[in-house]
Amino acid sequence: MATNIGSLDTSKPPSNDIGCPPNGSVSSVTNSGVSSSSEATLGRHLARRLVQVGVTDIFSVPGDFNLTLLDHLIAEPQLTNIGCCNELNAGYAADGYARCRGVGACVVTFTVGGLSVINAIAGAYSENLPLVCIVGGPNTNDFGTNRILHHTIGLSDFSQELRCFQTVTCYQAVVNNIEDAHEMIDTAISTCLKESKPVYISISCNLPGIPHPTFSREPVPFSLSPRLSNKLGLEAAVEAAVAFLNKAVKPVMVGGPKLRVAKACDAFVELADACGYPFAVMPSAKGLVPEYHPHFIGTFWGAVSTSFCAEIVESADAYLFAGPIFNDYSSVGYSLLLKKEKAIIVQPNRVVISNGPAFGCVLMKDFLSELGKRLKHNNTAYENYARIFVPDGKPLKAEPKEPLRVNVLFKHIQDMLSGDTAVIAETGDSWFNCQKLKLPKDCGYEFQMQYGSIGWSVGATLGYAQAVPKKRVISCIGDGSFQVTAQDISTMIRNEQKSIIFLINNGGYTIEVEIHDGPYNVIKNWNYTALVDAIHNGEGNCWTTKVTCEEELTEAIETATGDKKDCLCFIEVIVHKDDTSKELLEWGSRVCAANSRPPNPQ
Repeated sequence: MATNIGSLDTSKPPSNDIGCPPNGSVSSVTNSGVSSSSEATLGRHLARRLVQVGVTDIFSVPGDFNLTLLDHLIAEPQLTNIGCCNELNAGYAADGYARCRGVGACVVTFTVGGLSVINAIAGAYSENLPLVCIVGGPNTNDFGTNRILHHTIGLSDFSQELRCFQTVTCYQAVVNNIEDAHEMIDTAISTCLKESKPVYISISCNLPGIPHPTFSREPVPFSLSPRLSNKLGLEAAVEAAVAFLNKAVKPVMVGGPKLRVAKACDAFVELADACGYPFAVMPSAKGLVPEYHPHFIGTFWGAVSTSFCAEIVESADAYLFAGPIFNDYSSVGYSLLLKKEKAIIVQPNRVVISNGPAFGCVLMKDFLSELGKRLKHNNTAYENYARIFVPDGKPLKAEPKEPLRVNVLFKHIQDMLSGDTAVIAETGDSWFNCQKLKLPKDCGYEFQMQYGSIGWSVGATLGYAQAVPKKRVISCIGDGSFQVTAQDISTMIRNEQKSIIFLINNGGYTIEVEIHDGPYNVIKNWNYTALVDAIHNGEGNCWTTKVTCEEELTEAIETATGDKKDCLCFIEVIVHKDDTSKELLEWGSRVCAANSRPPNPQ
């Protein structure tokens, strides 16, 4: 054995471990109906598993530790590699993809890639999205040695990346032994689906092409055991809820973002049909239930709710919240006028009745379905809503060539929506303006409220559009957010996507201005259309324009939906720096008050 510093151990004794062939030999399986040794590899198994669970596109950034793995993934005919400009956007794209397909995947390299993508993985964790984060890891021979590798922080302990991922994933698999690979990969992916959270899989760079008997057959499709409600608990919870709601005079229902993870959206609407209650959604649940339903009354967001919604919800004598998340943003700085004694809180597997009993091991879907069979019909609250409701006003008509106003922009975006479109709303004033959009049947809608990471929408637009190419994605992105993740406009063009991006240029971080203003909220202005033209560089289909008034906006939308309907369309919208929604002004002042609370006396 060489003893030189930095040398490789080139002479290792043959392994006598069970299941391990001697060094230099290759195990092969020749039985009829099974894969040949060249196909019975870790890389092929992982690729087939991803396809089986619904992933047909992976979002990747190559690095020397994942190159061999990428070779095996792209060899799978049903798997397309979408190369991204950076790992953060690859993670955001997998997030957007998972929102549509039910699961997404990204592939990055060790540590420098992993720690770059981790912000996107944390966002997916907060939003309960199944996402498989695959990292190409060090060679198996380097584990347990005192070697220092590149792409690390200079220590021989390679666990830094793993430790970082432990808090933002529900399962972590470090695959550095081919004997365990099959079990670890399958456990990770099945856990991702069962928990509806991201998982982390690190695969040593010298393992993807190695055959092993455990990979000799086509992977058997997962058959995940469904979770079941405790029958006695379910009956008790329904009985208590029926007694509570049937004595109420004007009960209401509010859907929250965890309707998605509980797979209870249909059950929620069926309950509304059965009981006659009006229903609203929390802001982060927009798009999960049909807004064209006759008893839908809008978005409940405290002081910044859509018109007449908060008045009906907060004046109710009983409210059922299905899958809510009450944080400082969704509660408008903890200012909701709700009382626990009036509420039934239904979480994915738990029901709490008022200030009274709680019932565990009760699935939301089962609870809502059974409740609908037992509740008395009561549409009193909806009748109250119908009496006080006044249709939304329309923006004042713009004078010829008058500088474009944001409310005029969104009036035109509303007219663009159909069942063949989907809306992606970036963190910022687009949150509030997009909440007021009325979604027609089958129109998609996504935004990231719990994590609220600016720049998310660029990658999410890429991923969502890749997941459902038949829909045209309409993205509303502020200039400050766009500057964080702009590069992957390139990937959209490369993959022939046809999204329409409205870049709202108001010169700064508007949402931060309304929470707490300062010179740090002013950004350097870019020539955004020229930037996208430079990225386009004459390759692919991309069309850009800049608009400053309603006439130019109307013409741009006609072009984007007409002659350029098969292009990526980038429309830079110039608006005044102080042109914001009234909801942002109200919300910002209340969140500012919450952030500014003095320390409690010690």
